[in-house]
Amino acid sequence: MPIEVEKKYRLTDAQRDLIVRRLAEIGAKNEGQVFEENLLFDGAALKGRNCVLRLRRVAGKAILTFKERLPGKSATKRQREEETPVQDGDTMQTILADIGYRPKVVYEKKRETWRLGAAEIVIDELPFGLFMEIEGSEAEIENTENALAIADLTAETATYPQLAAISGTLQGSVIEARFTKGKRRD
Repeated sequence: MPIEVEKKYRLTDAQRDLIVRRLAEIGAKNEGQVFEENLLFDGAALKGRNCVLRLRRVAGKAILTFKERLPGKSATKRQREEETPVQDGDTMQTILADIGYRPKVVYEKKRETWRLGAAEIVIDELPFGLFMEIEGSEAEIENTENALAIADLTAETATYPQLAAISGTLQGSVIEARFTKGKRRD
C-alpha cells in the first residue's frame, strides 16, 4: 500500500518568488509547469470515510486516484494513495457516473514541479491562492525545509478540495474553483 507523505504551505507572491530563487540556488531541478483540472467525486462507498476519488486531467492525459487520509494530528499528512493512468478521461468520468459517482468539487491548478534529491517540491497556483507542497519521507521534508530556510512559514492543513469548497462557487450540484478567463497565469 503506497503511502504519500507531504507538507503544504500557503504562500504570498513574494514568498513564492523567494522560494523559486532559493530552489535554483540550492540546485533543485525544475521539471516544468502544467495546468490541471481536478474532479473529486462523491458516491456511496466514499461516505463517512476520510478519502477522495479524483480524476485529474493534465496535458491531454488523465489519472484516476484514490486517497485515504491516515489518522494523525501532524501538519505533515500521510495518506494511502493508489493511482493509475487512464487512457480516456471522458470515458472514465462516464463509467464513474454509471456506477454512482458524481463530481462534487472541481478545481483548476497551475503546478510547477521541482526535484531536490528524493524530495518533490511543487509550487501550485489555484484560484484561491498560492501554495507549496513538499513530498518525500519526513527526513526529506525536513531537509528540504532547512535547505529552503522556510522555518517562518506556517503549514496549511486544509486540503485543496476543502479550500475549493470554501472558495468555489456552486454550479448546479458541483462546487467549482476555476480561474477566471484572462486571470490564469500561464
